Amino acid sequence: MSTQSLSRYSDAELDEFRVLIEEKINKAQSDLELIKSAYMNDGNNGTDDTSPTFKAFEEGSETMSKEANTQLAIRQEKFIRDLKNALIRIENKTYGVCRVTGKLINKERLKLVPHATLSIEAKNMQ
Repeated sequence: MSTQSLSRYSDAELDEFRVLIEEKINKAQSDLELIKSAYMNDGNNGTDDTSPTFKAFEEGSETMSKEANTQLAIRQEKFIRDLKNALIRIENKTYGVCRVTGKLINKERLKLVPHATLSIEAKNMQ
């Protein structure tokens, strides 16, 4: 196996990714708060004074939206965890290195999916 000239991203590049990831974490956390507050306020959708039939219909969609909200919250929490793990990889200077091929993950891919640990090449092998 030949050693690659680019075995890791430079500190300057890692700093750029850190800023990007921290912004994404902040946004993801505020999205999570929105999801959670929507879930908390689900009980009262302002339909108390409308017809009973509409209220009964609301109950069904409310249950569904609570489940959907829970799923959204779980996905959002996983996303935040993945992003925080990416920050740890930046600290360790292993960020952006494919865990299968050991090659650098394309910069454009990392900008779109900053928590990626696989190159497209490795992903296609799965």
